Amino acid sequence: MAEFLVIRLGVDREQAASWIAVDSNGTRTSQPVTGPLDSAARDVGDRSVIVLVPATTVLTTTVNIPIKGGSRLRAALPFALEEQLADDIDDLHFAAGARRDNGQVPVAVVAHKQMSDWLEQLDEAGLSASRIVPENYGLARIPGTMSLIAAEDQIMFNDGADNEFVMQGAKPSDALAVAGALEESNDEDHAPGHLLVYCSQGDEERFQHDWNALRHELASVDINLLPDGVLPRLAVTVAASDSINLLQGRYGANTEIGSLFRPWRYAAVLLLALGVLVFGGKVADYYRLTQEEVALKAHFEQVYRSIRPNDQREVVDPIATVNSVRRGLGGPSALQVLLPSLLQLGQAVQQNETATIEAISYRAGVIDVRLTAPDVATLDKIQKAVSSSGRFSAAIQSTDQVGDKINSRIQIREAGV
Repeated sequence: MAEFLVIRLGVDREQAASWIAVDSNGTRTSQPVTGPLDSAARDVGDRSVIVLVPATTVLTTTVNIPIKGGSRLRAALPFALEEQLADDIDDLHFAAGARRDNGQVPVAVVAHKQMSDWLEQLDEAGLSASRIVPENYGLARIPGTMSLIAAEDQIMFNDGADNEFVMQGAKPSDALAVAGALEESNDEDHAPGHLLVYCSQGDEERFQHDWNALRHELASVDINLLPDGVLPRLAVTVAASDSINLLQGRYGANTEIGSLFRPWRYAAVLLLALGVLVFGGKVADYYRLTQEEVALKAHFEQVYRSIRPNDQREVVDPIATVNSVRRGLGGPSALQVLLPSLLQLGQAVQQNETATIEAISYRAGVIDVRLTAPDVATLDKIQKAVSSSGRFSAAIQSTDQVGDKINSRIQIREAGV
């Protein structure tokens, strides 16, 4: 079972922090503590840290936007909420929660300057948060029930659906009036709501008149006292629920990557080691084969120079060089060149019937063809048709005008020779 240290920050640095240990079932495992923020680091141990930040500094709302989630959703949020915000959207950080059943996406908006200040406080105290959550998400959302926390001169409220806000210096009845819960309705199906309240003994007495008035307006008002303050109530709810985490976008990259990588770090190290070994083996094989290629090339050139001592050209293609030697010696490769080249030539002439072959000769892998054609354009078509196979290359060696005909000589050889 996961265990968390939930730390609640003050409105400013001068105000002391408070913290408590809870588990993922929403059960307290320690007493709440109040003190300097750096003292909380001693109680972290193996626990993940959840930080609650003042609700008065964060706007929490909902938006219906047809984008599934991730960076595309965060990029669209500023434009979807721009008309509701007084500040420049470039100065604000937007974080989204999981889409609710009714299609609404919960959103939290806070100034970049404020986020940077919170992260700086945590860093100076030696703390690293896995989640940073607006504290009003510690008030559970119960469908069909309005929930309210009255503490420290502020009212946290939600209607169990999508209406949630925080008010300072107000009475509980003011919050319900803003939410529209006290409006008279002529709808017979509209029943008075149920109100669940959490408050201290002092606030229960201070708002006694309000509670009595609300009991006349609502179906029920259930008051629960907070003997140890508001933190335990907020902590157990946040630990057991999926609240908005402000560590998203520019603030969440390192945390998100680290949390994803942590369970697989040993497997990743082994995979990296295997990759290094395989790559090292490939490099060694490549070096060995390269050395063998250099040695074979040197040996081939030595043998070739002994056969053709007068040919000092660089040997680029050993296979083509061997075929050239074989053709020069009249080996069986001659037929492998002559017959396919004649077939290619025949097809080219067939496509240009106005041309006539006068003579063909073959020597050392080179076919010389003398032919007549009505014009140079026809000769060019024949030359291109022979070369189009890719196996042979044809070149026009000469052309002479004789009457109304063009006498020409075309030379055909294997491509690359």
